[in-house]
Amino acid sequence: MKTSLFKSIVLLMIAASLGSCVAKKKFVASEDGRLKAEERVRELTATVEARDLKISGLETTIDGLEKRIARLETDTARLGKNIRELQKMLTSNMSQKEQMDAMLKSQRETLAERERTINDLKAIIQKQNELVNGLLAQVTDALTGFTADELTVQMHDGKVYVAMSDKLLFKSGSDAVEKRGKEALALLANVLTNQPDIDMYIEGHTDNVPIKTTRFTDNWDLSVLRSTSVVRILTTEYKVNPMQIIPSGRSQYFPKADNSTPDGRSKNRRTEIILSPKLDKLFQMLNEYQTL
Repeated sequence: MKTSLFKSIVLLMIAASLGSCVAKKKFVASEDGRLKAEERVRELTATVEARDLKISGLETTIDGLEKRIARLETDTARLGKNIRELQKMLTSNMSQKEQMDAMLKSQRETLAERERTINDLKAIIQKQNELVNGLLAQVTDALTGFTADELTVQMHDGKVYVAMSDKLLFKSGSDAVEKRGKEALALLANVLTNQPDIDMYIEGHTDNVPIKTTRFTDNWDLSVLRSTSVVRILTTEYKVNPMQIIPSGRSQYFPKADNSTPDGRSKNRRTEIILSPKLDKLFQMLNEYQTL
């Protein structure tokens, strides 16, 4: 019995010892696991903290990028507006350029037309000057047989003036043309009948001495009737075209000399035959020029 009890005690002691060894191994293993777990936790915590720090940096970067994007969008919108305005200005400028080109073309055409008209006017004036100079020479040659007291031939203002004194044409107080005067008119008519482009103005002039007779009421009558007497002779006897002649009386109001002296009054008593190139075409061209 004692032996059996001893064995039991021994077995219990062995079991206890074995149990103690097992428990110690478990403890060591458990402690080692705990330490490793704590180390893993620290590693994970450091990783999380690093990640959070990186995320914070990324968030800061993203915030900066978003602000920059906003600025870029604002700048882009402003640039787009500027581009649209520039395009509008460019379109407008192109339109203005086209308008200016059209205006310039029109002005050039108008200028060219004016230059042509001016050249035509110059040609007409040149032709008229040649006509008047030729007419002056012909009239002068035709009337060389008369003295300066009887008549004068002059040119001014583009016209030929043939001034015939009353001594050549009329007796005092008369409107009947004398023989010597008719001779002068005949010679002049020979020139005028070959001048279809000439207008003839027949002007009667008197001095300032009043006249009143059964035929003449005053110097107006005398000047006008003397003018028409010359016209009748030129048109009826010498066949000058009546469409080219314009008679008029100027009385005493266009003197050539001083009426206070006999010589001056004698010069004022005259009939002027004024020969002028027809100006119809010239006036027409001038009117056309003014409308350009």
